[in-house]
Amino acid sequence: MSAAELASLRASLEEERASLVQRLADLGEGPDGALDFDSNFADSSQVTAERGNVEAVVGSLRDSLDDVEHALAKFDAGTFGVCESCKQPIAPDRLEFMPEARYCIEHASRR
Repeated sequence: MSAAELASLRASLEEERASLVQRLADLGEGPDGALDFDSNFADSSQVTAERGNVEAVVGSLRDSLDDVEHALAKFDAGTFGVCESCKQPIAPDRLEFMPEARYCIEHASRR
């Protein structure tokens, strides 16, 4: 990949990180990672269900953020674009589609 393509992928990852951090904050995740729920709500089944849904969404967003931050760390370490299993380059098309990819398509399909 060219330096310009790598810079573009890094910028895309940084934008995604900022978006995920904002979405987590919008859902009430604090700096310590805990969710801030209004303690004045009665503990009804609807509130409990909504809280469970928010926790599931936050968990998914947190996983995505972890993947993005891992990819950015790989940039810093000089290992971005290398499969973590076979140590071979990940196809540029795969990285364009999913810049946080940790594995080449062959090893990703085995997981």
